[in-house]
Amino acid sequence: MSKVILITGASSGMGLETAKLLAQEGHKVYAGARRIERMESLRSLGIIPVQMDVTNRENNQKIVDQIIADAGRIDVLINNAGFGLYGPVEDVPLDDAQYQFDVNLFGLAHLTQIVLPYMRQQKSGRIINTSSMGGKIYTPLGAWYHATKHALEGWSDCLRIETKPFNIQVVLVEPGGIKTEFGDVVGKQLQKYYDSSAYQKQMDPYLRMMADPKAMDNATEPIVLARVFVEAVNSKNPKRRYVKGSMAKPLMFIRKWLGDGTFEFIINRAFG
Repeated sequence: MSKVILITGASSGMGLETAKLLAQEGHKVYAGARRIERMESLRSLGIIPVQMDVTNRENNQKIVDQIIADAGRIDVLINNAGFGLYGPVEDVPLDDAQYQFDVNLFGLAHLTQIVLPYMRQQKSGRIINTSSMGGKIYTPLGAWYHATKHALEGWSDCLRIETKPFNIQVVLVEPGGIKTEFGDVVGKQLQKYYDSSAYQKQMDPYLRMMADPKAMDNATEPIVLARVFVEAVNSKNPKRRYVKGSMAKPLMFIRKWLGDGTFEFIINRAFG
């Protein structure tokens, strides 16, 4: 059965590939992103690009209104927009940290709030949130990014229970290392703080990795995660969590079952 789907963060990586696969299956897909010019080619696939900045509440409302006017319903919301803010806690300005939360949590939350009444009215819906293995583990210099993903995990679990009586399902996708622009963004952020930072020793392993052309060889292709999102959309009884991608399962296993001491020993060896 064809579904009406809104996916954010659809101009590249997992979001882009997911939008393509869903459209190929016959779903009506609205692909949202700030960089709408990067999605114009999607029109030939039947995808409708919409310019979205999830931190702009008026923009969110406008897009939801547009979809309801056009399609009459929203069956699936895929909250995929996000980015990773990396840098030492001591160095990262709190305004930047606030923006990290605005994109990764509060923007997502607002969009969800304005979609939920329509899902309740139609007595069905599915909300799929892109978390990360970073919502279950932690690494140096990623405090603000990990904080948003840890928060998203708890927020999504609470939402799942609240919306169950209305036949609305909430799913988390927890990617591992994926071949995306994530690493380039992290490297540029660390360079911004590097010269004046007391934490250069912890930044150096990241920067060496970003400079290594083979660093992403073992990362997972976005299309692999796109298939996970498609499963989460189509499954009659989706899992609460889907874990996929390089190093996700082993690192999450170590943290959960072997404890923080063992996990931090491994992290310190990798980034020390």
